[in-house]
Amino acid sequence: MMVHTDGRYDGHRNAVRRIMGAMEQTFSQRVYDVVRRIPRGRVATYGQVAALAGAPRSARFVGFALHSNPEPGVIPCHRVVFRDGSLAPGFAFGGPERQRALLEEEGVTFVPPSDGHPCGADGWKVDLDRCQWRA
Repeated sequence: MMVHTDGRYDGHRNAVRRIMGAMEQTFSQRVYDVVRRIPRGRVATYGQVAALAGAPRSARFVGFALHSNPEPGVIPCHRVVFRDGSLAPGFAFGGPERQRALLEEEGVTFVPPSDGHPCGADGWKVDLDRCQWRA
């Protein structure tokens, strides 16, 4: 384990594994079932997935479940974004640039951030008005 000067440590993956082990398998499965239903060209937020999985205040645990996605080619975790449309900086399968490329291939559009907070390499966010899945 490497400790950084700001107190963080590189035990993130181990922490995620411990948390996932403690979570009920059924919640993770419900998350995967919801994410499988998000159509191409649409995105859902972590909070939206949590609510649809029956645990509306568990957005963070949705992230943990998706980080451990057992079937990345089947469960389209790249279609899940933050509530402001920004991409996950720790996207487990290639980073935010890869997530954006996958979304753009599906027709998802991006807009510049209105709040001045950059997202990814270029600062753009998913256009939730046009691309958010309305389940």
